[in-house]
Amino acid sequence: MVTRKRLDDSECPVARSVDAIGDWWSLLIVRDAFDGSRRFGEFQRSLGVAKNILTARLRTLVAGGVLASVPASDGSAYREYVLTPKGEALFPVVVALRQWGERHFFAEDEPHSELVDRRRGERLRTLEILSADGRPLTPDDTVVHKVSPTGTASP
Repeated sequence: MVTRKRLDDSECPVARSVDAIGDWWSLLIVRDAFDGSRRFGEFQRSLGVAKNILTARLRTLVAGGVLASVPASDGSAYREYVLTPKGEALFPVVVALRQWGERHFFAEDEPHSELVDRRRGERLRTLEILSADGRPLTPDDTVVHKVSPTGTASP
């Protein structure tokens, strides 16, 4: 069995993020939480994932502060999983993945689920990356300033 490399001490924010929520089950659990799933059985029915894998991913998401385990809202002995503010901050990530998937993995006329504005019933506008002054940016318009061995940012 291959040991998974930990990235939680990387200087790269993308690497640390992938370390926390980068496997597909974790992202799909977060997606389902945005869609209203709260209980273990709801996640399992939606995802079709083995109980041991779901248990491990839920524990990791709770330990990482993405989900919180809370008493069931109906007063039963069950626990529910709710997004924390840290988990809710993943909304743009999930929307970006959804829009990327719609653009690159579906034929133009192929049916798929849609995320719509609850109030207006309209599809969301495509996400854009904007500069501080509002200009749309592409990868060519950006540069990563890496951390040097002394701990300072450098181009």
